[in-house]
Amino acid sequence: MTTITATLNNKKKKAPLKGMMDNVMEQFNSAADHIGLHPNIRKILSITNNEIVVHFPVKMDNGEVEIFTGYRVQHNNALGPYKGGLRYHPTVDIDAARALAMWMTWKSSLAGLPYGGGKGGIKLDPSKYSQGELERITRRFTFALADNIGPEHDIPAPDVNTNSQTMAWIADTYMSTRPPAERTANQHVVTGKPDGSGGLEGRDRATGYGVFLNIKFWAERNHESLNNKKFIVQGFGNVGYWAAHFLEKEGAKLVAVQDAFGSIKNIHGIKVEDLFNYTKANNGSVAGFPEALDLDNEKFFGIECDICIPAALGNQITKQNASKIKARLIAEGANGPTNVEGEKVLLEKGITIIPDILCNSGGVVGSYFEWLQNRNGELWQLDEVMVKLDKKMKESFDKVYEYSEKEGMDLRTAAYCIAIKRIEKAYLQRGIFP
Repeated sequence: MTTITATLNNKKKKAPLKGMMDNVMEQFNSAADHIGLHPNIRKILSITNNEIVVHFPVKMDNGEVEIFTGYRVQHNNALGPYKGGLRYHPTVDIDAARALAMWMTWKSSLAGLPYGGGKGGIKLDPSKYSQGELERITRRFTFALADNIGPEHDIPAPDVNTNSQTMAWIADTYMSTRPPAERTANQHVVTGKPDGSGGLEGRDRATGYGVFLNIKFWAERNHESLNNKKFIVQGFGNVGYWAAHFLEKEGAKLVAVQDAFGSIKNIHGIKVEDLFNYTKANNGSVAGFPEALDLDNEKFFGIECDICIPAALGNQITKQNASKIKARLIAEGANGPTNVEGEKVLLEKGITIIPDILCNSGGVVGSYFEWLQNRNGELWQLDEVMVKLDKKMKESFDKVYEYSEKEGMDLRTAAYCIAIKRIEKAYLQRGIFP
């Protein structure tokens, strides 16, 4: 597994950034004010339903025991089971998990899925552990979560530094704890599994493909071609790679990439597959790629380009660096990559932002398809999956774009308004127990 660490684009000390929870609450309240959200429902949606923190021991390869802290925050399940990823990263804490869980609620609602929002993970740097240790850590974490997850209750998925193998370990551990007659019926406790273990063909590329589709839809709305458009990508993991892969097929040109190890640029273009193959042989790092020049991390967002895709971690575009951005479009492949102050700067500059809850929702849509496939005992082919994903993403984009134009607001606020209204409707129709 490749570890992604927060990129420091400003080495000088600045005023502390707002936490992700501050950002998500400011975004939520702005949209809630606009739609006149019922005050009682605002109270409910402003807090999480459940917050699970577990401390658990795991024996390391050297025989020593290490204690880990894991989190699972369940924000809201008015529309269906909690849904959201598990990440393994040193920045995982309760504040981040709360914000990410809330974003998942909006994302699932906006996509029209029968899901709520949840998120979590383990506070660790996976690069410091062997594959065997990571397996034991994952299985012990799953056991510690016990009945707090389940295929009709809370369905985890891959996120930063977790992958299909992680999900296979979770599924196997969870099913092993169920009564024998129920084990095979619980395969959909997680999504993002390997193809041979109940996974969905195309799930690996669903998030990145969704980012690409949103960019394509934006270009079509503006009567533009993606051919020869220059783009930059922060984070060359699963999301960044697949978004770049599909953009290149449309004739767009990758000119700069940044990851945890460094930044590279080539104004004449970087071949996506060549870079991908290089990272596989170089511990996941883009640094030192022979067909590009090394670039100062601080200069990355200032590269001349048409499209910028932040696909790493949250709080990467801030008030301090947003003024440097020359792109016309920001396509948020990561969750919360642009903080509130940074967004204000971008909007003042006339830069369009396709918000995370729309732009990277291909992942949760793909997860929904996998969940349905497992639930119904079906096997979907890749072509079928991509057609379904294309249709679902187009519906969401058109809905947000048209609401934005009608109400005269930015795409993020429009996306939030649509998502929150759907949840409000569910509460108003059902009432609040007792």
